[in-house]
Amino acid sequence: MPLRMMRSICVRALVAVALLSAGGAGAQTAVLYGLLDASGTRIKPVGTEDYLLHLTNGNMQTSFIGLRGSEDLGGGLRAVYRLESYLRVDVGAAGRDIGDGFWAREANVGLSGSFGTTVLGRTPTPLWLATTSFNPFGESSGFSPTVRQYFSGAVLGDTRWSNSIWYTNNARDPLRVVFSANADESTAGGSNGHNLGLSVAYITGPFAATIVGETIRNSSQPLPPGFDRQVVLHAAATYDFQFVRVYGQAGRVKTDATDDTRTTSYQLGLAVPFGNSLILVAYGHSHVSTPTKATTDRITSVGYDYFLSKSTDIYIAASYEKLSYVSSGNSFAGGVRLKF
Repeated sequence: MPLRMMRSICVRALVAVALLSAGGAGAQTAVLYGLLDASGTRIKPVGTEDYLLHLTNGNMQTSFIGLRGSEDLGGGLRAVYRLESYLRVDVGAAGRDIGDGFWAREANVGLSGSFGTTVLGRTPTPLWLATTSFNPFGESSGFSPTVRQYFSGAVLGDTRWSNSIWYTNNARDPLRVVFSANADESTAGGSNGHNLGLSVAYITGPFAATIVGETIRNSSQPLPPGFDRQVVLHAAATYDFQFVRVYGQAGRVKTDATDDTRTTSYQLGLAVPFGNSLILVAYGHSHVSTPTKATTDRITSVGYDYFLSKSTDIYIAASYEKLSYVSSGNSFAGGVRLKF
């Protein structure tokens, strides 16, 4: 049976189970949800003089489909689960690329109660949650400077860790804690031990701030020669003045390998509400140094996001990037995003 047909049958079966669970068992709930984002994009990559035209998936937010649910176990305790698959709307395929597993966005199961929530499986890293939450462009891989500078080279591994245990306390608490650790299992890229991550956030009224620390020792991606570990420290804050929300974040990534690498970065941004729309602005600066070379990457992004409803918005966005010793690049996109 072709792989595509097997995946289709799997998804249909899961949806059917979700609908039956939601309608037939009062102690259980199940919800099918997701997000679709597609845009027309004009890109001039850094280091080239050619302009490329694309129909792009996930410029503002990566498309995905998910299934989550819970069962009431009594005494305030619930069993919870979540399955999420990335989608490429432009080609009608699963995953961000061909190398992704089917449930690459999230796949976990656990327990939730007065103590918080603890799950086992594939989960988002504390650094990813902090980077995207304190950011006018959210998790945009096309226009968020920090997302691009962190997760397209500086930080080893993915935005999610497989084989992990993940904990967070109750969302209503003003002091929010997220802890994650993954098992030292064999991967394609090698392993030197466990990954560990911890974030602490203070959220009250219009102000929020967070600090994050991660130690990365294993990855599904190839590791640099002589790799020992990577240590990431990150801080971010935001304040809502009603007429404008301001954002700031800064971080340091230290990679211990044959050629030690140090990356320092910061991003400043703002979101201005205007009727049913938002004006978005962000500037990111990243400096990478090795024993033989230092490079600086600067990205400026602006965007306009108009909400047609609570579930659907259309947007236009542009970015300009300057990389030292190379040349500049730019991109422009207009697209639609729908949540369901």
